[in-house]
Amino acid sequence: MDETDRAIIEVLRKDARASMTAIAEAVHISRAGAHARLGRLREAGVITGFTIRTDPVRSGLHSSAYVTLSVEQPAWQEVRERLMRIPEIEHIALVGGEFDVLLLVRARDNRDLRRVVLEEVQAIPSVRTSRTLLIFEDFPNTNDR
Repeated sequence: MDETDRAIIEVLRKDARASMTAIAEAVHISRAGAHARLGRLREAGVITGFTIRTDPVRSGLHSSAYVTLSVEQPAWQEVRERLMRIPEIEHIALVGGEFDVLLLVRARDNRDLRRVVLEEVQAIPSVRTSRTLLIFEDFPNTNDR
């Protein structure tokens, strides 16, 4: 990756829907050059997809929490597969430190959040303990990343 590739990524971070012409103009290369570079970035796995961001509250998810888990280490992959099937889990991270896994859970309300944590996550046999940290307010990332 060079500076032009990094500039293309920055343009797309700000607007994933940017046209090829807009990308080319922003980084001062030809449209064909932008198209070729974007193709190489995707092929190399640098760019893995394009997405949108939503406001969880405005989209009906009024209760959010970070949930920490302690899990039986040998069963991590099985735990991960089960967690990935729970639609309310927005993000899963294997971490080091006091706990093993950090989840971001978004639910319709506190009753739904309780169901996800106690009936779905805690039902996974290799999950030893969990701790739920309610999110009172989210702040969007001001760096557009």
